[in-house]
Amino acid sequence: MTEDAAAAVLRALDARSWSIAVAESLTGGRVTATLVDIPGASAHVRGGIVAYATDLKARVLGVDEALLAERGAVDADVALAMAGGVRRVLGADVGLATTGVAGPDPQDGKPVGTVHVAVVTPETAVTVELELSGTRDEIRAASVTGVLELALDVL
Repeated sequence: MTEDAAAAVLRALDARSWSIAVAESLTGGRVTATLVDIPGASAHVRGGIVAYATDLKARVLGVDEALLAERGAVDADVALAMAGGVRRVLGADVGLATTGVAGPDPQDGKPVGTVHVAVVTPETAVTVELELSGTRDEIRAASVTGVLELALDVL
């Protein structure tokens, strides 16, 4: 399913002649890897930034430090800022972002399985909170699927 969603996202980008970039935290590069697994991805994928550490979200992606200090990294507005930041930094039309708690422990007062995914395009900015369960690997895999499905809905 995830590979199908990635292929569909790339087709939607092709229809608009748009490019895409990905900012990832808990997914650690899996979203970008899933996209580039599809033949022809280089026509649309600009790249990805894994900003696993909170300070990198601010320093590399431009997420407001006060927002990170107030709410922590696992937040809808942080996800939107990450998606917008990766669009800007990598010069893409569409930015995707993932941030959340894969476990084994809660983070920033958020329970394991709390994930925020975001999509920012020239036309809109959308974020969704996912409440996932399962192992660390299952939560990370479901996060990849979640952000790709959101991108497909938006595109």
